[in-house]
Amino acid sequence: SMHFTTVDYVIFTVLLVASAGIGLFYAFSGGRQRTTQEFLMADRSMSCLPVSLSLLATFQSAVAILGAPSEVYTFGTQYWFLGCSYFLGLLIPAHVFIPVFYRLRLSSTYEYLELRFNKMVRICGTVTFIFQMVIYMGVVLYAPALALNAVTGFDLWGAVLAMGLVCTLYTALGGLKAVIWTDVFQTVVMFAGQLAVIVVGSSQAGGIGEVWRKAVNGSRIAGLDLNPDPLERHTFWTLGVGGIFLMLALYGVNQAQVQRYLSSRTEREAVMSCYVVFPCQQIVLCLGCLMGLVMFARYGEDSPLKKGYVKTNDQMVLYFVMDVFRDLPGLPGLFVACLFSGALSTISSAFNSLATVTMEDLIKPHFPSMTEAKATLLSKGLALAYGLVCLAMAYIASIMGSVLQAAFSIFGMVGGPLLGLFCLGMFFPWANSIGAMVGLVAGLAMAFWIGIGSFVMRISAPTPVPLLNTSALPLFDNITSTVMTAALYSLSYMWYSAHNSTTVVVVGLIVSLLTGPMKEKELTPGTVYPVLGTLLFFLPERYKEKLCCVTPLAHKVTSYSYS
Repeated sequence: SMHFTTVDYVIFTVLLVASAGIGLFYAFSGGRQRTTQEFLMADRSMSCLPVSLSLLATFQSAVAILGAPSEVYTFGTQYWFLGCSYFLGLLIPAHVFIPVFYRLRLSSTYEYLELRFNKMVRICGTVTFIFQMVIYMGVVLYAPALALNAVTGFDLWGAVLAMGLVCTLYTALGGLKAVIWTDVFQTVVMFAGQLAVIVVGSSQAGGIGEVWRKAVNGSRIAGLDLNPDPLERHTFWTLGVGGIFLMLALYGVNQAQVQRYLSSRTEREAVMSCYVVFPCQQIVLCLGCLMGLVMFARYGEDSPLKKGYVKTNDQMVLYFVMDVFRDLPGLPGLFVACLFSGALSTISSAFNSLATVTMEDLIKPHFPSMTEAKATLLSKGLALAYGLVCLAMAYIASIMGSVLQAAFSIFGMVGGPLLGLFCLGMFFPWANSIGAMVGLVAGLAMAFWIGIGSFVMRISAPTPVPLLNTSALPLFDNITSTVMTAALYSLSYMWYSAHNSTTVVVVGLIVSLLTGPMKEKELTPGTVYPVLGTLLFFLPERYKEKLCCVTPLAHKVTSYSYS
């Protein structure tokens, strides 16, 4: 049994106090969060560096800090090839999505859906996003607290309440500026915590050279696996290509990330933040993989999980940290601060983005005459309310037990259809609102069918397909459908986003062609991707007519910008 010392508690408390202090500072300085633009959009005054570090912190949740090292420890370094997807996964948002969102001066990403399609599509997009984030918030808050409680005896609900309340406090008081600057502080803490573990752990194992030698001997260093089978959990294609769609869903159209781009002073700084976050992500990925290799060098095949010291893979990383830092008081507290920094940054981003979409998409359209002061107060109230919802979701997550994995899958499953919806609007001028609605419903239905089916298949005992004989011939169709369904359920989770977004686009286009073209009056400058508009502008008139006369409107966005 391992426990925190007084120094560890002090370091952990300092993290929470510093995070709350940043929120209070922005609550009582500058414009004092008196307008919705300042509270929700940081007055569109942020520079490139804090925005990029905030983007990184939102992505690097406690789940990733606990999950990546245990993944590498168990299965080897194949996971590192996820880094290949970061290049296009950030380059495409920088030059495709950011220009459209920034030039339209949006507050909510889903406002675009109303400009491009209609109000119903916007509301459906918003509700889908709220569902996704509310579930994920509870899990992100509960998972690290559970691991901490299992390994150190740290009070479970004490940790959950401390994190939830501090996070709610600084988000509700300090707005997006507080969220971004606490993310910057928490990113530094995350780097420091992971580096400390790697340095101390590798020196105890005999140096980095010895760590590498043991990893090679233990077959943990993976080569380039070019197996094209989409049912394989991790290959170069699933991580490097499937990962691109996962990154696009996160960095291209997710409100929590897009809101940071939109808070930048200029479009150029928003684009630069994407470029700056790329090397930072590679460093974070390498740190996670290195920690996994250091864990293997310490335990080999005889893991704490096998010995029964911990119950799940997620708890293994914290056990390893407490083991390595057994005689170094203060350092376990630093790593736990690192872990909880990941959780805080993700949750605070969720609070702020949820308050924004609820305000902009669900409340403001119905109360157009609402005063700025009332709107700002209501936005703060929404951030506070979502904080309390998060604590309730953490309690539900504790009851669900093994369904935690299902909640993570839901987060991944919902991102893909939303990505498909935005792609349908930006790249296909002839797509209409009926196609968008049917496409989104089809994408979500497909996502939940595969996601829940694969989860059920994992936890239930496998049933073998009966051998084919003359008496079974009439059942051939049933056997074929069973095999096909089983194959679909076995699809690598890294392909979920690509598969579901493609479903939305394909179904949306087919329905759009069957129900007729989009009317010109439903389109506004900037709602169709500018490069596509520019290319189509040079087509003969007869083709333009077939594309619903949208081309001249799309062309206008090339000069559609703000000073």
